[in-house]
Amino acid sequence: MLKPLPLDVKPAASFRVGLTGGIGSGKTTVTNLFAARGAAIVDTDLIAHALTAKDGAGIAPIQTAFGNEFIAANGAMDRKKMRDHVFSDASAKQRLEAILHPLIRAETALAINRARGLYVMLAIPLLVESGTWPQRLTRILVVDCDEQTQIRRVMERNAMTEPQVRAIMAAQATRQQRLQAATDVITNNSDIEALTPQVERLHAFYQSLIAKS
Repeated sequence: MLKPLPLDVKPAASFRVGLTGGIGSGKTTVTNLFAARGAAIVDTDLIAHALTAKDGAGIAPIQTAFGNEFIAANGAMDRKKMRDHVFSDASAKQRLEAILHPLIRAETALAINRARGLYVMLAIPLLVESGTWPQRLTRILVVDCDEQTQIRRVMERNAMTEPQVRAIMAAQATRQQRLQAATDVITNNSDIEALTPQVERLHAFYQSLIAKS
């Protein structure tokens, strides 16, 4: 869980770090390390989950566009069925994104305004793919690891087969595309002990940039 910060700590909201990385790269672990050091975290994946949960703002338009079969018995979007559908149909992926992306942007803007911390860190899994986020960020931090490590982690965590994991990776930006977009990189091929000094260094660097500005 992220550690809550005192409500009177207003972040340097204009200093925004976009954190991204491929599936299984360790984005959540890195985000939690920054949160523990005072960064205000806005997680667009959590926002997307809330929008597609029961009574979420995305449910009604998704039901209209895709039909009742994509809404689970609990009233939330059937994520597995939708994931399988959009992976096999590019036009369906575009329709889903047309529904969710504007909602995610609006909720993210509200979350930034409410955030409290030393600076704002936005966790955006599809930052590079979106094409719109880079222009709205101060820095882009990529959590990077080799592809075999990605595959192993996701197979262990999600009980997926290697072809399933590779299909997800193929639908995302390539490792090289993410690294080309990065202003900062954290390498996560090992464990949290190897991550901590990298996070400490970047956290201090971000604070120095804020002080200069």
